[in-house]
Amino acid sequence: MVPFGAMSVRELLIDTLAHIPPASALERLTPDEAERRVPGATHSIAEIVAHMNFWAAWFCERCDGTPAPMVRSAATGWPDVAPRSWPVIQGQFLSTLERAVAIGADPGRLAAPITPAVEFPPLAHMTIHDALVHVSTHNAHHLGQVIILRQLMGLWPPPAGSYTW
Repeated sequence: MVPFGAMSVRELLIDTLAHIPPASALERLTPDEAERRVPGATHSIAEIVAHMNFWAAWFCERCDGTPAPMVRSAATGWPDVAPRSWPVIQGQFLSTLERAVAIGADPGRLAAPITPAVEFPPLAHMTIHDALVHVSTHNAHHLGQVIILRQLMGLWPPPAGSYTW
């Protein structure tokens, strides 16, 4: 058991209990649906997922000791989405979540600081555990946006269903 209290790192990132799992929230979206811009919304679902993947992959790199520099502007964390690229974006995001779970599978690593330290002072003292929790909360925020966009497009609940309370 990975020391996340009673919750495993897989439950934190993939088989979530507090909200619908990421794969289910993204289930059966076509490229046209995922890349559609809803009036009044800043980003499409594909752009949001590309953003989540950007940061999850960045944190995975940092947890693995790669000195990937902190981006200089928030816009850098929002990669461009090429037309019809949704299947690739979705697959990359789900693969990155598996990579994050693999990083957290070694309980001995979780208390280790990210080395080299992140150059952004609020994150400079992060441990691997902290980084995985950060990815989880970041994803939860943006998956809520995905769900709202799906609702506005009449694409909710997903085919496999959702929580009903």
